[in-house]
Parts: sequence; C-alpha cells; structure tokens
Amino acid sequence: MALNLFPEKLDVNFMRWRFIAAAISLAVIVLTAIFIPLHGLNLGVDFRGGALIEAQTQGPANLTDIRSKLGALNIGDVGVQEFGAPDLVLIRAEGQDGEDGANIAGAKVQEELRKIAPGVDIRRVETVGGKVSGELIQAGVMALAFALLAMLVYVWFRFDSWHFGLGAMASLLHDVMVTIGFFIVTKIEFNLSTVAALLTIIGYSINDTVVIFDRFREDIRKYKKMPLTELFNLSINVTLPRTIVTSVTTLIAIGGMYAFGGDVIRSFTAAMIVGVIIGTYSTVFIATPLVLWAGYKRPSDRTEPDSAARASA
Repeated sequence: MALNLFPEKLDVNFMRWRFIAAAISLAVIVLTAIFIPLHGLNLGVDFRGGALIEAQTQGPANLTDIRSKLGALNIGDVGVQEFGAPDLVLIRAEGQDGEDGANIAGAKVQEELRKIAPGVDIRRVETVGGKVSGELIQAGVMALAFALLAMLVYVWFRFDSWHFGLGAMASLLHDVMVTIGFFIVTKIEFNLSTVAALLTIIGYSINDTVVIFDRFREDIRKYKKMPLTELFNLSINVTLPRTIVTSVTTLIAIGGMYAFGGDVIRSFTAAMIVGVIIGTYSTVFIATPLVLWAGYKRPSDRTEPDSAARASA
C-alpha cells in the first residue's frame, strides 16, 4: 500500500500571505544590506589573504598559550581556535606586506608552533597573497552576478514574458541575501566553498520556481476564466508535495554532511541548508506574487485590444 504523506487535494491559500511574507523578506534584505558594511562577514583566508594552518598536537592543545606566543610574533592578527577535537587547532595569520607575505607569516607560525608543542603534526597549510585574495573576491562577485543574470534571461525566454524572469530573479537575489545575512549573524567562515554553495542554491531554487511556473502555464490554458491569484494558488498546491519531498530528502543528505563532514565543509553545508529552506519559501512567496505585482496578464487579455481594433477597422 502506498504511503500518502499529503492530502489527495491540497487547498492552501498561499497568496493570502504574500504581503506579510514580502514585508518580512524585505526587512531581512534591508537589514543584511545594512549589516554587511557595519559588521561584515567572517571572511576566510581565500578573501582576506594570509596563512591558514591546521595542526594536531600530542594531547589537548593549550589554546591560550598558543594564542599568546603566536601573537608575540608581530605578524598581524592571529586567530587560534579548536577545530573539531581538543587536539586539533586551526590557526589564521594575516599576510605581511609583499608578494610573499602570506608564505612568510605561515613559515613563522609553523616554526613557533613546533617550539610551543613539540611533536605537533602540521596537517594542512594554505596561503593566499593579498593581491590574489582581491582577485578571488572579484571573481566570486562576478560569478554570482553572471548566474543571476543568466537565470533571468533563461526564465524570460522560456516563458516568453519578462514578468516571470523578474519574479525568478527577485527570488534568487532574495535567497543569496538571506544566506549572506545568516553568515553575518552566525559568524561562520565565508570562503570560496560558500560561494560555490550560493551558486548551487541559485540552481536549486530556480528549479523549484520553474516547476511552479510550468504548472501555471498549463493551468492558464485549462482554466481560462479563473483569476490569476487562484491559478497561482492552484499551481503551488499541486506542485507543493513534490517540492517538499525533494527539499526534505536534500536536507537529510546535507544534514548528514553538516553533522559528520567536519569543519572543512561546514561553511558549504551550512549555506546549503539555509539555501534549500529559503529557496522553497521564496519560490512560493516571492517569485509567484511578484509576477502578479509586475502586472502579468493572460495572453488572451493582451491580444484582445488588437483584435478589437482590427474588427472596428
């Protein structure tokens, strides 16, 4: 016997809540835009430049002692934190001036660390110069901008209406901004893997949006007299079970990665969890209502004036 997780025919008035949802989303986006320059993101070594060193000590690490002695090296800001286990340490050091500043800082940290904790195992070393980090920031922003623009054009031409492109673009921009706001609040490291997660979120979210838009395009031909608000409600209700099942199964997989994948992929999985949830929300409460607010009309309504003009002539 098949397991039915949802009623055979859902009838939820999602459009009833579109104004409240839009107000909440707009407030979150505005707050994120304000907090970006005020508090900023916890940028990783990819975007700040410097050295990132992962080390394993013989026994629990004395973080206070390590932090104090590395700070005395005068190589700029040095961050020391536990990395998933008492004997694992993650060290971030600012790069010094010059092309080899990050390498010099990394070498000094490793040398001092071997003095502080004899027998320490240097498991990973990453260095990024200041010039390279600036280029990576620019490349990351350009990748996100290009992805958003490409989705706008794709949806516009697929549904032969700029209204759908605008709705999809707004929902994707909403997803990106809310995810960035999450990283500002939680102070989880924002690095290149986070940018990769944002690009993945854009692709995932647009898929949900296109499914609803496709259903709406079918329904608008079938129900020629039904108001557009009711049509969107119908399309959302019909596709919602599929959307929820897909999102839940995705979250189960990503949740496992977040719980057991370690700190190395923590920023990627955290962004994906937030993005999947927010992407499902924005498809229902941002993309579809915006098509209506932008003034979308039925194809028949758009052609009626022309037909009447030809008839009178």
